[in-house]
Formats: sequence, C-alpha cells, structure tokens
Amino acid sequence: MTKFLLSVHVLAAIVAIGPVTVAASMFPRMARRALAESGTDRDLAVLHSLHRICRVYAAVGIVVPVFGLATASSLGVLGDAWLITSIALTTAAAGVLVLLVLPRQARILGPVAAGPDVDTRGPARLAMYTGMFNILWAVVTVLMIVRPGSTTGV
Repeated sequence: MTKFLLSVHVLAAIVAIGPVTVAASMFPRMARRALAESGTDRDLAVLHSLHRICRVYAAVGIVVPVFGLATASSLGVLGDAWLITSIALTTAAAGVLVLLVLPRQARILGPVAAGPDVDTRGPARLAMYTGMFNILWAVVTVLMIVRPGSTTGV
C-alpha cells in the first residue's frame, strides 16, 4: 500500500505542480508583451489560458499533500523534522500561489484587456512572487529526494 500511495503522490506532484510552475512562470513575460503591444487578442487568449491552467492545476494539486501525508503516515515518519519542514514549505508555497500569484494574474488580465495606461510594474511583481513559489517547490522537492535517514543511500 505504501508503494501505491508514494506512486500517486509523486505522479500527482509531476502532473499537478509541474504545469502550475511552468504556466505561472510564463505569465509575467506574456503579460509584459501584451501590455507593450496593447493586448492583442492572441496575447489576451494566451494569458487567460495560462491563468486557467494555474487555477485548475492548483485545485488538482491538493492531491499531492493528501497522498504525501498518507504516505508519510504509512512510513511512520510524520514526526520527522524534514517532513515537518516540507509541510511548512508546501503550505507556504500554496499560500504564495493562492494569495499572491493567482490574484495578481487576475488583476493583470483586466488592464491588458482594457488597453494602454496600465501599471507596467504588475508583471515584475508577479514574476517575483512566482519565483518565490517556484523556489519553495524546488526546496520541497530536494527535501523529498535527499531526506535525512533516507534508505536509498543517496
């Protein structure tokens, strides 16, 4: 059962978190481009698609910690420091995504559709928050691979 839980946890992380990190990373660059070109229909469609990918996969991503906790419970490592740190960092990453990245993406979509005379600093700030989100996930991934007490010998 532990192997099944771990498999679902890892697959969910790849399938759910991967698209969010890529789409969120692409959004600020595309937003800058759309703002510079007064938001062509194609640019606006791309931004809406990237935002939708981030929203949908963020919701699907809840599977990752659910199966992660189930796996940790079956392995008996719920009290280990590396796991508690990973849980805290995962919570922080989710907070950055839900409270900073997604709302700022939505705020940028309005002015891009409206045309010129918009705050062009929005995409730069969004890029910073997206970078924080990606760094948090990178650290969690490293903790999951090179965890203390690992039986893999890595």
